[in-house]
Amino acid sequence: MKVALIAHDRKKDLMIQLCTAYKAILEEHELFATGTTGTRIMEATGLEVHRFKSGPLGGDQQIGAMISENEMDVVIFLRDPLAAMPHEPDVTALIRLSDVYEIPLATNIGTAEVLLRGLDAGFVDWREFYNAEGSIDFG
Repeated sequence: MKVALIAHDRKKDLMIQLCTAYKAILEEHELFATGTTGTRIMEATGLEVHRFKSGPLGGDQQIGAMISENEMDVVIFLRDPLAAMPHEPDVTALIRLSDVYEIPLATNIGTAEVLLRGLDAGFVDWREFYNAEGSIDFG
């Protein structure tokens, strides 16, 4: 599965803790992250992560583009709901695209843990049957 990992500045340490705790699960999947978050995950865990641009410089939109092309399976976006973000429209668009294309999305640590455990247990395997037209095709 392709997993996007995004964290606002005040949530980056929490993302590192999450990736460290769930390294065994994450290393079984293809990981993508926005700029600094990806660098910090790689440095702290040794996980291989494809890095996009920083969120405010278009990284959120790059991940959104993958979602719209059915090229992303899971998004973990530890966002800071109390901080004003200059790129808030990009954040909102990413969340909207996750809903439009039925991409499992976690925006806080509790949901992220449930999603990662579900990923490990096979609860997200239905994504393998999700086609570009937006429906499940069991062939």
